Amino acid sequence: MGVLSHLQVIEIGSSAATSYCARLFADFGADVQKVEPPSGDPLRRSAPLTPGGQSTWFAFLNFNKSSIIIDATEPGALARLAALIESCDILIDGREVDSADCPTVDIAAIRQRCPGLIYLEANWFGREGPYAGFATTDSTVRALAGLVKLVGPLEGPPLHAPDFQTGIIAGLWGFIAAASSIVARMRGGRGRWWSLSIFEANLAPAEYHMFEAFARGDVMRRIGINRFWPTFPAGIYETKKGWLGVTTLTQAQWRAFCDMLGLSELRDDPALVLNEGRLLNVEQIERQFMPRLKARTAPEWFAEGLKRKIPIVPVPEVPDLLQDTEKIARGAIVPVLLGEEQGLTAGSMQRLTLTPPRRGGKVPAPGEQQDFANSRKHLTGSASGSSGSIDTGRQPLQGVRVIDFSMGWAGPLCTRTLADLGADVIKIEAIQYPDWWRGVDRHPDYVIGQIYEKTPSFCIMNRNKRGITLNLKRPQGLALAKRLLAAADIVVGNYSVDVLPKLGLGYDVLKTINPRLVMMSMSAFGTNSVHRDCRAYGSTLEQGSGLPSVIGRTDGPPVMSHVAFGDSLGGLNGCAAVLIALIHARNTGQGQFIDLAQVECMMPFAAPWIIAQSVGGTLPERYGNRHPQFVPHGCFRCAGEDDWIMIAATDEDMWRRLAGLIGRPDWATDVSLRSAEARRSIEDLIERSIEAWTLTRDADQAMSVLQAARVAAGVARLPIDLLNDRHLGSRGFLQEVERAFIGLHPQPSMPIREDAWPYAIRTAAPTLGQHNREILSGLLGLSEGDIAQLEREGIIGTKILSEEELAGTRKVSSS
Repeated sequence: MGVLSHLQVIEIGSSAATSYCARLFADFGADVQKVEPPSGDPLRRSAPLTPGGQSTWFAFLNFNKSSIIIDATEPGALARLAALIESCDILIDGREVDSADCPTVDIAAIRQRCPGLIYLEANWFGREGPYAGFATTDSTVRALAGLVKLVGPLEGPPLHAPDFQTGIIAGLWGFIAAASSIVARMRGGRGRWWSLSIFEANLAPAEYHMFEAFARGDVMRRIGINRFWPTFPAGIYETKKGWLGVTTLTQAQWRAFCDMLGLSELRDDPALVLNEGRLLNVEQIERQFMPRLKARTAPEWFAEGLKRKIPIVPVPEVPDLLQDTEKIARGAIVPVLLGEEQGLTAGSMQRLTLTPPRRGGKVPAPGEQQDFANSRKHLTGSASGSSGSIDTGRQPLQGVRVIDFSMGWAGPLCTRTLADLGADVIKIEAIQYPDWWRGVDRHPDYVIGQIYEKTPSFCIMNRNKRGITLNLKRPQGLALAKRLLAAADIVVGNYSVDVLPKLGLGYDVLKTINPRLVMMSMSAFGTNSVHRDCRAYGSTLEQGSGLPSVIGRTDGPPVMSHVAFGDSLGGLNGCAAVLIALIHARNTGQGQFIDLAQVECMMPFAAPWIIAQSVGGTLPERYGNRHPQFVPHGCFRCAGEDDWIMIAATDEDMWRRLAGLIGRPDWATDVSLRSAEARRSIEDLIERSIEAWTLTRDADQAMSVLQAARVAAGVARLPIDLLNDRHLGSRGFLQEVERAFIGLHPQPSMPIREDAWPYAIRTAAPTLGQHNREILSGLLGLSEGDIAQLEREGIIGTKILSEEELAGTRKVSSS
């Protein structure tokens, strides 16, 4: 019996986002009933396919579910669907993306009868706004979300990944919304009605660039394959055998990388000390170090990098993942059964240690029930059993307390999401070691000017939290942290795996203080991994995940999609994991440890290729910007400088409309070109004809004309463009918040909302130690004298220490 085995989930409509959301419930034991038409979910026909004709994408999104066939043309179909919904706890609705011939049902009337029902509806752009109703594909949404234009060769076109990335990211957000509603319902609250915008969900990976652009201006451009602003190198390079992911963010890492390669002239060049200087000399630097990397294999360089504390990692291909015994042992690679075919795929990445997810499972045939279906027991009450009066106006996680030891992007995104949903999140830093996203410069001007309070990335990731400082290396600071943890529900850390245990804050200690505490470690590779000592950033996580090996062209290198893709995915998976564990703790009083490996959180993007390789023995070819099912499909140059638009024809009718627009009515009426496979024979010609048309228009004009004709199209946006995006503006996605040191600044909303408008942002990110007195006095009962003594001893404070002051505290600590 899984953590969620008391829940029944009904999934209707067809979308990758809602399918993945429901799959996460199935992973932890929920009885998920997928409603399909007699022809099956359209995603059953999505490429890549196994030799037996099974869709690997559908398989990954749907194993461990049961299938129910409802024919909308039959009498009683609507009553049958309504009865299913009225008996469930959670309804997940993808009909706005693709109705999949699902009967039209009055959800509002059902919710009147079943006030405890949790309802999640997903749509591409939300119900209102300029983009609502757009003809859309996964790739056009990513283009509009700023996730395409910065990737690929300098001269273009921008490169994009295969489909369904948007569904994985949005599915995580949908699961977070629904799981937080379960927590709320457990205290006697009502069910909730959530609307999920897939477009807004996919702004999570773009947030860093968006708000760096707000602070720095229009400084980001595409600079080549596996090159990304603002860090260089942060890419993938060929070795003697295999590919190597390299990231040198800090000065020390750059110097160590140069030393490793014997490039003292690069190491000692003052113009190359900082990333800004290296970005101005990319070609010159790569010409010197790339040949030297070919002297050793990727594993050999990795071993050398570990010694020198350089974030480098071998870049696996899909066959490497299938042979990775560690990932198999951890459940990151699991068995899956597709009819008569057996294979492997990416498992659940929410690595709960007490109540782990199912390890793989069976993909249901249309109408097939899993053996374990309908065996649940209601522990929290049915959807119809809650009046909802207690919960009116409250956010779902109000009353939940979180202690946040995390820094950077991934951990703070996890805890920010909990805070946005109403949790009381207390962020713990130290004046000796603040969150490194505040900045790592300790020169006098930086410290005296408190520049560390003006970093946009820190402000974006830490809103709605309270912040205190505690020196955990001193007994007084450690004791105060333990007192806070004794009354907490959740604690999150993303330090290296040994840091908190060495401080005396390992789970073995904390569970004796607070048995119901949920503790999550968000390390790069997992607490017991052979790679546990590897330094890692978000770029390292993507490099080590296998995803780059399925992106780009067959004759090209593995291609990264982002400078730090792994951070946002780690944060969202972490949030989902702690909510599952919190549900268990609220039901049983048992806390547990979560061993989240952030590199594994990237693997779902490669899951279909893992299945295809494991079943068929060969990997489907890489298509570049083309598509295995849609012809044409690609990114096309427009009239402006570096102006691009993503265009796809997803069916025969859309193809005919596109052909007419670009001045080829003969193609529109040519019966021999009705199928995508037939058009593939002249794909080059079609693409040249489209680009001849787009080159006469700017990208936004082209998108307007194409969308008016119901052709899927999306402008390839820069992150800075999103700050003034008309659709986001119409939906109030960016909220203006006032904060000390930086004044009024925009903050992104969550992509999940219960109303026409998103949850209001309650407070700006805390300044360093802003809530010391409020928490130490209000929660822990310390007197003003006690607090003053802590300040004098450097246990707490509100300003970071300079290099000289920090050196002095090290002497005190060592003595």
